[in-house]
Amino acid sequence: MIKLSKTTEKLVEEISKLTVLDLSELVTALQDKLGVSAMAPVVPVSAPAGATAGETPAAESGGNQTVVITASGDNKIAVIKALREINQQLGLKEAKDATETLPYEVLKDAKPEDVKNASEKLKTAGATVELK
Repeated sequence: MIKLSKTTEKLVEEISKLTVLDLSELVTALQDKLGVSAMAPVVPVSAPAGATAGETPAAESGGNQTVVITASGDNKIAVIKALREINQQLGLKEAKDATETLPYEVLKDAKPEDVKNASEKLKTAGATVELK
């Protein structure tokens, strides 16, 4: 655990009491005030060396597929983060709503490598994913 100053500890304590909507407003206000963006850059991930086409259902079909979340699991926050990482145009509220209105179509007619990456991120976050 990192040693925090008393001021930082107080801020963390107060921020942890905020609702998700309040946090969203805080992030937006800080971005505007500081002229920065909280969006993390997304680096495309290639298939691991030695991967074969038969490793995923998306690769087996050879065509475009759709990624659908059927259950968000116990850690909704991680699923929301994964959704926003997959689709950077998705706002915090939209991502939250997506985890509450299931099934939710994450990607439609996507390339096999995009399908694989998205499904891995969502599964890692705890979501149940279906490929169509």
